[in-house]
Amino acid sequence: MELSDDVRMVKHVGPKKAQLLKKLGIETVYDLVTYYPRAYEDESTISHISELHAGERESVLGTIMNISERTVRRNMTILKVMISDGTGFVQVVWFNQRYLKKQLKTGSRIFIKGKVQYAYGGHGQLSISNISDYQILDDEESPETGIQPVYAATEKITQKYLRSIMHAVLDEMPAVPEMLPESLLQKTGMMRRRRAMSAIHFPDDYDELRQARERLAFEELYIIQCGLFLLKKESRDNKNGVRHLISSHLVDKVIKGFPYTLTRDQEKAWREIEADMERNMPMRRLLEGDVGSGKTAIAALALTKTVENGYQGALMAPTEILARQHYENFSHMLEGTGINIGFLSGHLTKKQRDEMHDNISSHRVDIVIGTHALIQDSVTFDSLGLVVTDEQHRFGVEQRAALEKKGHSSPDVLVMTATPIPRTMTLTVYGDLDISVIHELPPGRKPVRTFLRTPDRRTLIYQYVRSQIEEGRQAYVVCPLIETSEESTDIPSAEEVYAELSNGIFNGIPCGIVHGRLKLTEKEDVMRRFHDGSIKLLVATTVIEVGVNVPNASIMVIENADRFGLAQLHQLRGRVGRGPYKSFCILVSANRSDKARERLGIMEKISDGFRLAEEDLKLRGPGQFFGNMQHGLPDLKIADVIGDMDLLVKARRAAIKTMSSNEELEELMPILATQYKRQFLRITEN
Repeated sequence: MELSDDVRMVKHVGPKKAQLLKKLGIETVYDLVTYYPRAYEDESTISHISELHAGERESVLGTIMNISERTVRRNMTILKVMISDGTGFVQVVWFNQRYLKKQLKTGSRIFIKGKVQYAYGGHGQLSISNISDYQILDDEESPETGIQPVYAATEKITQKYLRSIMHAVLDEMPAVPEMLPESLLQKTGMMRRRRAMSAIHFPDDYDELRQARERLAFEELYIIQCGLFLLKKESRDNKNGVRHLISSHLVDKVIKGFPYTLTRDQEKAWREIEADMERNMPMRRLLEGDVGSGKTAIAALALTKTVENGYQGALMAPTEILARQHYENFSHMLEGTGINIGFLSGHLTKKQRDEMHDNISSHRVDIVIGTHALIQDSVTFDSLGLVVTDEQHRFGVEQRAALEKKGHSSPDVLVMTATPIPRTMTLTVYGDLDISVIHELPPGRKPVRTFLRTPDRRTLIYQYVRSQIEEGRQAYVVCPLIETSEESTDIPSAEEVYAELSNGIFNGIPCGIVHGRLKLTEKEDVMRRFHDGSIKLLVATTVIEVGVNVPNASIMVIENADRFGLAQLHQLRGRVGRGPYKSFCILVSANRSDKARERLGIMEKISDGFRLAEEDLKLRGPGQFFGNMQHGLPDLKIADVIGDMDLLVKARRAAIKTMSSNEELEELMPILATQYKRQFLRITEN
């Protein structure tokens, strides 16, 4: 059996189970062995029934004395089993698990792990419920005890089944290829990969579990760091960069034309970018700044610098509406400089596209702003000096690389993102880039006041929104779902909210709806009409998270706000407060849990996106946050970039040493090629 084999090669996995496992993300043997436990339970001690204590989680081995089942209401069945081990009797209770009745038989031996409580109306009789594990045993069979894994399971893929197929795959799996260079293993004394993969599921003791987890987490972080370092090394060592001269009168003219003085953070970021552009090696820099922090102004200076040096510049945005917005902003900012700016998107007519292609290839256009249309084969630049990509997490590494390849030499690359990324994550997510951060907001930027409200205030909220629209403003209403499904009948969808509001309190006011299932042309049309003011109230999903700049929009209502992460709520909130008007964001949530109220309460108090991102990480953990940020990197299945910060630093140091060791690099390249071919394609093919 090989790690790349289909999971159906594993004993007890047939076609039906394979389909159910696929829903858990398990399709191959490798997916199965790296489906790591989410927790562990210590079942090493089996208690006598006579010694059980209410309130404790305990393991019991006994014989089934009798079985009873009753239905207490339409959707509730209770299965009760009385067991004895010779020292006493205890009742075992399952709720809504009728299928178990066929498996359980009087006289059978059973091993149970669960919480001991007093039985309801049992006059002191003890009961075991909240059962985490049970095993029905033959006469001579011993239960599996010790430290047992607990997986993310489903009703049809149970803990017991997952444990059984995990045992099967680990028993049959051949030698597992090492992912760390031998010299590094010798230096660190870390556990071998084959043993770690087995011990992470079925450890002999907690020390072995700790060592296995540390080995596998280190491996993930080390491989990613090595891959990113190699991307950086490959782009700098093997390529001739564009060397720009010191900035002169044209850049100064643009700076003087800004309606405000650059903030200290903007000045620092610009100095770093200038210095990079004036070197021989290609610039690879991330410009990270909160919504409205003035990243576009810095990009304008960088593009002006490349034009001043006789090169062309390109800026790629993820949506046509955002690209058009950049085109309008740049046309205004660079007015009077003599710089020719062009626009390219898939929605131009063939004649317009052909004309723009000709203008780009003949250098009649100095700066071209557009969408993914910029990376089409038909687009050729005469002399590309700088590539800027906006909202980097919307593009993969390969898309960025495709635009870079448009230059005869390797152009400088500036990547912008308004998604605040905590310092703990930038090493992992953007390790192939140097980083500049803009924290300060330019003077005059209006703060957005944020309020948390319950649904019983919706009428008052929307009355206030209507009054704002009647005063000349515009408003957003954001919903987590496009349409209602069986799983979400309690959450109004964007379509339902649009129907309710446009036919109710906003009757007579031009309303629009935009979501991800609309055709691109329909979506762009709605956003354009909202931008030009013909739509006053826009009901939307998170498609507006990276959206159009509408200075007249001063109020946003976010329905079921508890369904969004803090970082996402902050991105959405950034759509308002972009003009001279007082702006408001109202979070509506029926979730009364302490955790939800605490999380949303943070939005009322904190407006700094970087602080919010840190809080989001603490509250939600890195999985979801990291998933949103990744741009084609291998998944983190076990490492935690917050909890494993020390391990990340250790892995980073090891990766730096590997980069300077020809021996370790030689060992590493085939590892990257076999395990992470898709993610690190550019490295392994150079």
